[in-house]
Amino acid sequence: MSVNISQLTKKFDEQVAVNKISFSIKKGEIVGFLGPNGAGKSTTMKMISGFIPATEGKAEVCGFDISDQPLEVQKRLGYLPESNPLYYDMYVREYLEFLGRVHGLKDATARVSQIILETGLQPEEKKRIGQLSKGYKQRVGIAQAMIHNPEVLILDEPTSGLDPNQIVDIRNLIKSFGANKTVILSTHIMQEVEAMCDRVIIINKGSIVADETLENLRNRFQGMSLEDVFRSLTA
Repeated sequence: MSVNISQLTKKFDEQVAVNKISFSIKKGEIVGFLGPNGAGKSTTMKMISGFIPATEGKAEVCGFDISDQPLEVQKRLGYLPESNPLYYDMYVREYLEFLGRVHGLKDATARVSQIILETGLQPEEKKRIGQLSKGYKQRVGIAQAMIHNPEVLILDEPTSGLDPNQIVDIRNLIKSFGANKTVILSTHIMQEVEAMCDRVIIINKGSIVADETLENLRNRFQGMSLEDVFRSLTA
């Protein structure tokens, strides 16, 4: 399995943000990770990516334990957090080449040219990141997550701030990436999930309330829309 989570728990003092959740995701799957605000989605993704430690439980990425082998995990994982932190004073190409060198890429310049093309950043590559529109900043965030060609990609609200044309471009990019890799996609836009994802994991109040394919979920809820299923499970 590319991602294997077992009894993962996160507590902040007495508050349980994530409560003993378990799931596995194999190579080639694009999984929608859904839940209302405050359900534990971002906390879970931060634990998987090593940004915050788990209180209990275990998380493995490509067979490496995030607690014991964090550097090995980081080599194989790309992460776009919801806040999309960027260096606003750096130029787009400069920033991506810097990250390429951080990841130890042998030919960072060539890889940056490729990822700029894939993410549609060519018109803005010579601008400072702080001068970009929100949509182009989001593209830079996706580019930095993919710069080292990771085996697992975690995207928290990747289409936030994009216009309809940009959404379609990024959707196609994510789908092409997910053909032979693993993608965990968190979003509140149900149409994005239906367009891209093979499977859905829904978390509510720190616990998983659904983990199945979209087809099985629709059958179980007798043809209800994904939005209505989501509301039914998390209301």
